[in-house]
Amino acid sequence: MITRIISGTIGIVLAAYVIQQGGTTFSIAGAVLAVLAWFEFTRAFSHRGGNPTLFSGLLGIGGMLYGAYLGQLDIILLAMTASTVLALLTSVILRGDVSVPDVGISVAGIAYIGLPFAHLVMLRNLTGGTYVTPIETFSLGAAMVWVMFIGTWASDSFAYFAGRAFGSHKLAPAISPNKTIEGFLGGLVGTIAAVAGLGYVLDMPLPQMAGLGAAIAILGTLGDLVESLMKRHTGIKDSGAIIPGHGGIWDRFDSVLFTAPLVYYYTIYFVLR
Repeated sequence: MITRIISGTIGIVLAAYVIQQGGTTFSIAGAVLAVLAWFEFTRAFSHRGGNPTLFSGLLGIGGMLYGAYLGQLDIILLAMTASTVLALLTSVILRGDVSVPDVGISVAGIAYIGLPFAHLVMLRNLTGGTYVTPIETFSLGAAMVWVMFIGTWASDSFAYFAGRAFGSHKLAPAISPNKTIEGFLGGLVGTIAAVAGLGYVLDMPLPQMAGLGAAIAILGTLGDLVESLMKRHTGIKDSGAIIPGHGGIWDRFDSVLFTAPLVYYYTIYFVLR
């Protein structure tokens, strides 16, 4: 537990620095995390005997993050297309070593990991005003990245404590036996309150922010279940051990893969209009 707390504290401090810096620093950090998550993803499916196309993923995810940094959607689309074609060609060239299911898993994984991290970078790069709080003055992008992360963390934390205190009805026993309906409802209520509170501090419409909080809780839980399903399928417990006491990058960002695009499109369609 002490190791978990120490590494978590260090992670929060590093995250705060990277989020506030934004720009190249944030984009590089996002790219590094995405690549590490891709390595963990391919290792997980290799554990079951598969052979995902590692290089096509590096090409696709790297290209998507570069396109997000430049704000060029065409580059993101090109990277996704090129990596898909490369994965298919790899199956043809290495026939027998890379199967058709391996290609499907590879292409799905590239989109599953690369696109959300690209949305995260694009979210941080959004401009459209500043938000003055008693703690700090935030740009739009920084403010919404904090909303996304705090909302996602709130969902995980409230669900955990509510589940421990009141949980008795399993949410998805075949996928994640420890998750309960009571824990999910606790996470839902807690996330609505947390994101609405951030809305109050940032002077954003409270009903919309409460709705965003509910959506973050729902999609964050689904993101967690998706990773749990994949880990159960591949027969692994943790995606890695790079973060002491917390597992791998994929373990820590499984919910963010769903909530980052959500908050990006919320900001585009509700905050900037």
